[in-house]
Amino acid sequence: MAELATIARPYAEALFKAAGGDLDGTAAWLDELAAIASNVQLQQYAGNPSVTSAQTFEVISGVAKSKLHEAAKNFLRAVIDNGRISVLPEIASQFRVLKNTKTGSSDATVYSAFALDGAALAGLAATLEKRFGRKLNLKVELEPELIGGVRVVVGDEVLDTSIKARLEQMKAALIS
Repeated sequence: MAELATIARPYAEALFKAAGGDLDGTAAWLDELAAIASNVQLQQYAGNPSVTSAQTFEVISGVAKSKLHEAAKNFLRAVIDNGRISVLPEIASQFRVLKNTKTGSSDATVYSAFALDGAALAGLAATLEKRFGRKLNLKVELEPELIGGVRVVVGDEVLDTSIKARLEQMKAALIS
């Protein structure tokens, strides 16, 4: 993976400098392109020697949900022309790290047994930001096997208040 990181770094840094004040907008379209580029069939298509860069660009831009503006198109063309489609997810990851460093925030994934409504998510965000001492960019994923509660992952820190974790703790206490 070090090779991917080495290849992705100059792209992420250049895009970060070019994004200027629109870091959130750039991160949004970059994440979308990274999700598209992570598709194995697309990578096989792009790697086919009989497929041109223009054809690959048309497929990717056609699949994108949002209309790509000129900066996104130019970046995508540069990545395709240099044969770096498979590196796009790592570029997006490194871009998020640069963005978070500048804004003083961190990405956090909240695993919940049930969908969280806006008010519950806002309250949880405020509590978690106080607990971790920084602004958090929350992403919620459903994980029904938690039974109840949430598990929060911020970088390498995990806060697990789920029913499943509590049951596991009780089981360990009863066994020992």
